[in-house]
Amino acid sequence: MDVSGYDVLATIAIAFLALMLVLALFEPGLPYKINAASSALPDSADFQRVLAALADTQVHRTNRIEVLTNGDCFYEAELDAIGQAKHSINIEAYIFQKGEIARRFVTALTERARNGVRVNLVLDAIGSFATWQSFYQELLDAGGRVCWYHPIRWDTLPRINNRTHRELIIIDGEVGFLGGAGIADHWYKGKHRHPRWRDTMFRVEGPEVTGLQSSFAENWLESSGEVLTDPGYFPYCDAGGDTVAMVINSSPTIGASTRARMLFQALLASAQKSIYITTPYFLPDRSARGELVRAMKERGVDLQIVTPGSHSDHLLTRTSSRRLYGKLLRNGARIFEYQPAMIHAKVMIIDGLWSVVGSTNFDNRSFGLNDEVNLAACDEKLAARLEEDFARDISNSREVTYTAWRRRSPLERAQEWLGWLLERQQ
Repeated sequence: MDVSGYDVLATIAIAFLALMLVLALFEPGLPYKINAASSALPDSADFQRVLAALADTQVHRTNRIEVLTNGDCFYEAELDAIGQAKHSINIEAYIFQKGEIARRFVTALTERARNGVRVNLVLDAIGSFATWQSFYQELLDAGGRVCWYHPIRWDTLPRINNRTHRELIIIDGEVGFLGGAGIADHWYKGKHRHPRWRDTMFRVEGPEVTGLQSSFAENWLESSGEVLTDPGYFPYCDAGGDTVAMVINSSPTIGASTRARMLFQALLASAQKSIYITTPYFLPDRSARGELVRAMKERGVDLQIVTPGSHSDHLLTRTSSRRLYGKLLRNGARIFEYQPAMIHAKVMIIDGLWSVVGSTNFDNRSFGLNDEVNLAACDEKLAARLEEDFARDISNSREVTYTAWRRRSPLERAQEWLGWLLERQQ
């Protein structure tokens, strides 16, 4: 082949890579909508059955769920449960960052592994990239296993953008934890000028723990090549509680649709009184924004949203998010920016009845690119408990008015449009 032939091949290769980049940045999102308003009441068995069918899951009615607010609460509960493990400990985390709290976890896991407990960790290779294998050597020597989700290799490059964003701990198949927090010191303690992050986790007992274990097993297979078929991982669970709940295990599909997308959209469309959202990254797509506007305009729903203020860990995402406030504010939404610290909780409460807590953000990555897991519960007492935190967060927030939003500086508006270029990756 002569030089001109190589030039042609090089040009084709560069053009192909450029096309892939353009598609990644500007590929239109999936347009979707509710085909008709549901005739079933949100607290009815019919509505619960529809949600379960859409999310390809099951409803169980005997769960016990506890709300754990902030790292000083949920880390101690998780470590206590780990210390009581008798058979197995499975952890899946996007972030497992070396530091004081990570060392406490590794020490606790090592102690259990030395006593014959099977310890399995799935860690995202990007989210936890700074915590090297050597950090877990003590655990590995004790018989624990650490596997990486989509490590950077030639054979994983086609799916390099697909990360596991799940934050899961399952003890003996009987007790589970899920929510927004990984394992890192910024959830555990504050540092100078960097206060401890605000976050929420669920502690779960009952049949839904099996759903959490199933979610873990999916990515354990992909990371380790092993299928968890031992019945000890999936014991019969009946906590004797009264919370109706379902676990929604979500991952990308070729059609760009996810179970989480259908769950969130159906719940938004069901709202008759209120929608309260706490999210660290508020970048809802056009379809979700349309559903929020319809809820306000057509049904008079009270929409309130809490997002990060100046302590956001992704300032470009924050400015991209602020670009979307206008239409929501014009139609009656109240938007609050949390002031004391980075707020990382991922919570949605519908009509004081339905609650969703898990790893899903209101952004494209969660709905189209990441592996996520959420728990949706139909329980007024649980929703009321979460609403207490929501009210407290609002009291520590600054409200964004439509007038103030319109007065954004030219610099901020320029940053918003820069963020728009990368919005599909945020």
